[in-house]
Amino acid sequence: MVTKVEVEVEVKSSADQFWAAILDSANLFPKISPNLYKSIEILEGDGKSAGSIRLITFAEGIQCLKFEKMKIDVVDHEKKLVTYSVIGGEILSYYKSFVPTLAVASKGDGGAVVTWSVEYEKLNEDAPDAETIKEFAVQTFQGLDAYLLKN
Repeated sequence: MVTKVEVEVEVKSSADQFWAAILDSANLFPKISPNLYKSIEILEGDGKSAGSIRLITFAEGIQCLKFEKMKIDVVDHEKKLVTYSVIGGEILSYYKSFVPTLAVASKGDGGAVVTWSVEYEKLNEDAPDAETIKEFAVQTFQGLDAYLLKN
């Protein structure tokens, strides 16, 4: 059974600015949030377009996760939307499939709304719900927004 979890995060950065930063997340996330990301290495492609594969190494202390290998499946610049699939790492010991999607939309006040969702299928009933991963996404986007507002 496929389950979907979603969270919206309002940011003060413009949608265009936030989208550009998401595309550069391999460089930015470890710099901005070293408490979450140790490194993001581009294994195939440019790391910004469909078909690219990235290896994310998480910071010490991130529960249950040391690394994950992600493939970028879809990048839609017009809709400011990107979809990934997890193709390696500890997360696949809990889930048959784990497919995050991120979209950035403009808000009337010059800010943006970042919508992060994940569709996943548990390997078994004992696998954790992806609710805890939602908080990780919120921290990531809030940290990125704070960084963009300072620079």
